[in-house]
Amino acid sequence: MSHRNASKTPGKRKGVLITFEGVEGSGKTTQMNMLHAHLIRMKVDVVATHEPGGTRLGEEIRRILLDPAFREMHPLTETVLYAADRAQHVYEVIKPALEAGKVVLCDRYLDSSLAYQGVARRVGLEGVRNLNEWVTDDLYPDLTFLLEIPYRVGLKRLEKRKETLDRMEAQPESFHEQVQEAYRTLAKFFPYRYVVLNGADKPENIHHRVMEEVMKLIG
Repeated sequence: MSHRNASKTPGKRKGVLITFEGVEGSGKTTQMNMLHAHLIRMKVDVVATHEPGGTRLGEEIRRILLDPAFREMHPLTETVLYAADRAQHVYEVIKPALEAGKVVLCDRYLDSSLAYQGVARRVGLEGVRNLNEWVTDDLYPDLTFLLEIPYRVGLKRLEKRKETLDRMEAQPESFHEQVQEAYRTLAKFFPYRYVVLNGADKPENIHHRVMEEVMKLIG
């Protein structure tokens, strides 16, 4: 996968984009919500959002993507649907917030497509990267937190709190293992923006580390 420093994005951009990534059940949503609440208390102008979804149109795409009934969905169809969701999300929510100087927190973003579709679905990192750079106008995060936890532990967490798993969560263990390895590779590939955290640690301890890194960026 060829690489150019995509942290510098064209056009007007005053805000900061922080993303949370990880395997299913890694605790990324919990950490994003804790950070969101902390920044609000600090009176930081912050927006919290998620993918897939985050817009009215995106929530409909999310419903299709995660519905276990669509077992026949081709990996390329899945890839393009995630990209379509992301395009709407970027232009309706993320870019306007960044241009207004806000801190944007996002639960999953471009790296999820690289890991899930590029690697685990075997669509190919290069093709998925090119597609997503096109639909986002090269908008990469300033900071990405990877919640690292054994995929089996994450799946057990999900089984405890959910009656039924969605289409992505219900994939075979081998799929989730490939996602985990893909994230580890991405963390090495983008060291300037990735911070790897121990997802098995206490949430409060993880949050402390998150705040340390965020304050370096916005402090």
